Amino acid sequence: MTESLIHALVEMQEAEALQKSKQLLDEGTDPVNILEACSKAMETVGKRFEQGEYFLPHLIMAGVMLKQISETIKPLIKEGKTEAGRGRVLMGTVRGDIHDIGKNIVIFLLEVNGFEVRDIGIDQPPESFVEAIREFRPGVVGMSGLLTLAFDSMKKTVRAIEDAGLREKVRIMIGGAQVTEQVKDYTGADAYGPDALAGVRLVEQWIGGE
Repeated sequence: MTESLIHALVEMQEAEALQKSKQLLDEGTDPVNILEACSKAMETVGKRFEQGEYFLPHLIMAGVMLKQISETIKPLIKEGKTEAGRGRVLMGTVRGDIHDIGKNIVIFLLEVNGFEVRDIGIDQPPESFVEAIREFRPGVVGMSGLLTLAFDSMKKTVRAIEDAGLREKVRIMIGGAQVTEQVKDYTGADAYGPDALAGVRLVEQWIGGE
C-alpha cells in the first residue's frame, strides 16, 4: 500500500501524498513503515536530480511534502518509546550534498530510542565533523550522502578524523541511497546502513548498552 505514497511523492503530487499518508495511518499502517516509504521516495528523487531530470525546486518540494508527513507521524512513534542516556551520536550530511530526509529519519528513530543526537546539518566540510566530535564526544558518527559525489567527501572526512587523532574514539557509519559495501570500504567507514532502521541497529550494536 505504501507504493502509492512513494509514487505521489516522486511525482510531486502534494495533495495526493498527504492524503495517502493519512489513509495509511487510518488503516493502521506502522508509522515507521510510512517514514521508510518516504525515504525510498527521496532516493528516487535524488537519482532523478543526479540524472538531470529534476532540479533544486523539485528537491525543495519533496522536502516540504516529507516534512508535512513526518510532523503528523512523529508524535505517533514517540509515544512511550523514549529511554534516556543510551549514548551519543553525531550526524551530518557531508560536503557537496544537501539531502537530509534519510538522515532526519535516522535521527528521529535514534532519539525516540533514547540516544542523544547532535545534527550538524547538510553540506558539512570535514573540519565541521572534527570540531563537533571534539566538542560533543559521540560514540558514533553518522555521515549521510545521497549523491555519488558525496563518496569522496566521506573519504576525506574519515581521513580528517584520523588526522585529528580521533578515529579510535568513534565508530563511523555511512548511509545514502547509493551507498554499498564497496563504498564503505572506499571511505574507510566501519559500516553502512542500507536504510534508516539499519542505521539504528548499528548504533544499538555499538553503544546501545552505554
